[in-house]
Amino acid sequence: MDDTRAQAYAARFDKVLDHIEAHLGEALSVERLSQVANFSRFHFHRQFADYIGIGVARYILLLRLRQASHQLVFNRERRVIDIALEAGFENPESFSRAFRNTFGCSPSGFRRNPDWEDWHTRYRFRLPERKLTVQVEIVEFETTLVAAREHRGPVEKINESVAHFIAWRKTTGLSPKDGVRTFGIAYDNPDTTEPALFRFDICGEVGAEVPPNPQGVVTKRLAGGRCARVRHLGSHQRIGESIYPLYRDWLPHSGEELRDFPLFFHYINLLPDTPEGELVTDIYLPLK
Repeated sequence: MDDTRAQAYAARFDKVLDHIEAHLGEALSVERLSQVANFSRFHFHRQFADYIGIGVARYILLLRLRQASHQLVFNRERRVIDIALEAGFENPESFSRAFRNTFGCSPSGFRRNPDWEDWHTRYRFRLPERKLTVQVEIVEFETTLVAAREHRGPVEKINESVAHFIAWRKTTGLSPKDGVRTFGIAYDNPDTTEPALFRFDICGEVGAEVPPNPQGVVTKRLAGGRCARVRHLGSHQRIGESIYPLYRDWLPHSGEELRDFPLFFHYINLLPDTPEGELVTDIYLPLK
């Protein structure tokens, strides 16, 4: 298959994957998905499994359970039955059965004691990188005081640090998620960094220094200055598809030089309040 035909084939699957993410709570029949991609419904199962590495039904189930997992842990006031129905399950029984068969524990058990590292092992299916053309803006970013929960260690355990930061936000009220900006500081690339050495900060804007607290949240500053900004649409799991073109395609031809400050993200909206397919994230690359 030549490059042009391969790109066209990949684009058709990208439409299917985007459609699935945007309609997880709805019925997703093979007939409908094959129509989205303009593939024959008789061959769609085999084509999908060959392209992604798992069957379409399993892929949809895993995405629904991923959405539900975030709701269970980060939105603890929500009832399990509401989480199940929103994720596209017919009833709590079918949800609990699928959850236990996939993760080896009940939804309530996961809510009490989530094992994110083990959870991540279910999501190691093949997801080909989309070739995106990014739109880059040069902007001035003002120095911003933030509360930061430092994550150090495997990226698979980052949700444990997120949970600590959310707990700090809720108990102190010093950085309310609906009233201030939320950031992430990416010191390392998880694809090239030894897991034990991976560093990432989960941050929320604050108006003053952070008092000592049991969650280990500290005060930091996002350095102001010129930045290249790119907007990423969709799941945080695929944010690299917007980062790599920035470094690989735009930077070498831009005439710009990088400043000594890490790449950082501004999360315009957040899980679990927003479906993965509707997430919006601005990526900032600091420039001299």
